Amino acid sequence: HARGQGAFAAVPTHHWAEGGKGARALAEAVEAACRQPRDFKFLYPLEWPIAQKIDHIAKSMYGAAGIELSEVAKQQIANYEAAGFGNLPICMAKTHLSLSHDPSQKGRPTGFTLPVREVRASCGAGFIYPLVGEMSTMPGMATRPGYMGIDYDFEKQQIVGLF
Repeated sequence: HARGQGAFAAVPTHHWAEGGKGARALAEAVEAACRQPRDFKFLYPLEWPIAQKIDHIAKSMYGAAGIELSEVAKQQIANYEAAGFGNLPICMAKTHLSLSHDPSQKGRPTGFTLPVREVRASCGAGFIYPLVGEMSTMPGMATRPGYMGIDYDFEKQQIVGLF
């Protein structure tokens, strides 16, 4: 089915039972796919200023009317551009629950202003990532951290809630 939908390859894997040996066919298929000719293009010219790239992504991909940069974000952008990192591509950090910054906005919202509260750089990895709305930068964190269920029972003199 995957090949019929345009996938380069579809291979069975057994990494869950055989470790690396069980994923070898997948690794070989990925390597072969990476060797194929490609015509990758960014959504914007890398030479554009950082704010213009963010604005273009917001409008063309998310349906925003525009962006609102916090004062912190403006200063960070100025610092990155002054340091020579202005030509890096953009990787937006935003909620996965909506095309907007607001997780309650479902479907294809339009006309909103996308708030950029902070702009960070992963210079070694080669990209700039704006933080949009209330986006957390620690993936995988539960909404209620596990430590909140841990306590000490003074009568039994033991820690409770670890397991």
